[in-house]
Amino acid sequence: MTSTDTAEFRSDLRAWLDDNDLTPPPDSHSLEGHIRQFARVQRALYDAGWNRYGWPEHAGGLGGPAILRAVVGEEVVGRRLAEPGPYSMLEVLTPTMIDYAPAGLAAEMVPKLLSGEELWCQGFSEPGSGSDLASLTTRATLDTDSGGQRYVINGQKVWTSFAQFSQRCILLTRTGDAETPNHQAITAFFIDLDTPGITVRPLRTMHGVDEFCEVYFDDVVVDADRMLGKPGDGWQLAMDLLPYERSSCFWQRIAYLYSRFDELISIVKGLGTASDSDLGEVYLALHTLRCRSRATQHRLADGHRLGPDTSIDKVLLANAEQQFYDTVRDLLPSVIELEDSDWRTEYLYSRAATIYGGTAEVQRNIIARRLLDLGKE
Repeated sequence: MTSTDTAEFRSDLRAWLDDNDLTPPPDSHSLEGHIRQFARVQRALYDAGWNRYGWPEHAGGLGGPAILRAVVGEEVVGRRLAEPGPYSMLEVLTPTMIDYAPAGLAAEMVPKLLSGEELWCQGFSEPGSGSDLASLTTRATLDTDSGGQRYVINGQKVWTSFAQFSQRCILLTRTGDAETPNHQAITAFFIDLDTPGITVRPLRTMHGVDEFCEVYFDDVVVDADRMLGKPGDGWQLAMDLLPYERSSCFWQRIAYLYSRFDELISIVKGLGTASDSDLGEVYLALHTLRCRSRATQHRLADGHRLGPDTSIDKVLLANAEQQFYDTVRDLLPSVIELEDSDWRTEYLYSRAATIYGGTAEVQRNIIARRLLDLGKE
């Protein structure tokens, strides 16, 4: 049995990764290639047991502290074996299923996600309700002819990451009547995306990748036993999910940024275009982010529920990521502007760091009001 001591676990995992070549193949540079490679890595890790540690046994895991999940993600993404985007969905959606799905559904479905057999997405944002999640309009109506056994869903979601590759979606809908307060009228469902009435349309972004999608629901029928929690629990589910989106899944992205930082150092050493100050400021931003994220990982591992304090993690990530790629632009003249390279794609994607997962303005408001008690003014 693998040791669940963090240092020994990391050492054993590194030895296993050294002995098992999971290097991405040459054809894995597209988004489709990233998804295929992610599934391949997940299958190998699952079969060997590595990515089952840190998850409860009743949901298909092998138990052990949650910090082991962070170790696996850091090693895998830091070695560039998988991209941080698809990997992050594990840390965002798996805890939600374990906490809110009926026990039998979680036991059936979570292993499919961990093993790479399936990919899931998150249906929260809508064209008119992004940061204002409580105003969403996608509606689930109880089908009275079914005796309360089914709901019918109509509406639209947008910015749904990887929906075109996903088999399932954790979806927020409105179920209350006109008199129900917004926060109490939101209900979550676990939807099969091959259900009739669902249309997925990828969106091409300025960095040239159709990672996001808009998803339409037209008279989509879902069984009532696919509800996550109870009617009206959707807002609390979202509040429990979003801290994971703004914290624990960042650990893998930090590992990715560090790997890219090492590459930048190697390049500019040869070019002689960087000063110690240029690279030092980036390192300081990344290291500050890593220290904060490490503390978050340990709070999670100690059984604490994540909350509004993860907005600090999100602000630090956005600042560090944009500072890093701004420095890339300055130190690699014309690469961002003129060359079709990973640096250019990632620089453009970094512009969204202050938007995705909750805008920088929203995060600072959360910090001001809920952590510093500064009120609304």
